[in-house]
Amino acid sequence: MLKKISIGLVVLLVLIQFIPAEKNESNDTEFDVTKSYNVPDNVSMILKGACNDCHTNLTRYPWYSNVQPVKYILADHVNEGKEHLNFSSFTKLPIAVQNHKFEEVIEMVEEKEMPLESYTYFGLHPEANLSDSDRQVLVDWAKAQMAMLAATYPADSLVMKRRAPPAE
Repeated sequence: MLKKISIGLVVLLVLIQFIPAEKNESNDTEFDVTKSYNVPDNVSMILKGACNDCHTNLTRYPWYSNVQPVKYILADHVNEGKEHLNFSSFTKLPIAVQNHKFEEVIEMVEEKEMPLESYTYFGLHPEANLSDSDRQVLVDWAKAQMAMLAATYPADSLVMKRRAPPAE
């Protein structure tokens, strides 16, 4: 019985290798954050190493991303990351949302919620292990972008509008 279960699992693992998962490789940068915001080289290097794989339209995939079920897990992780923040489509967002996204960057980086611990497990992505000074660079950059927005736009245009509760 155990032998049949083992053979069944092996067959299943082999078969799922042939089911494709969409890869995040469009590299569409038409609305990239760099189109409207100053991203100095030091910030760009930190973003490239710690953020861009999950928060842009171009992911650098490691070798193990070709093995199922890891392929599905990574695809889901990247899609979820881009849903929260996508630097490649950043300037397409309303200005109030852009401002709010900078607030979220500050909060997540200061509270060490980003990058996710799972991104660096087992020594994976060592470039994403941010030092306190790296974190401060990102926080200072995001605050500078918010200050630029505050100096450029009326204050009420930078505030997210509250949504009305759904009608019953």
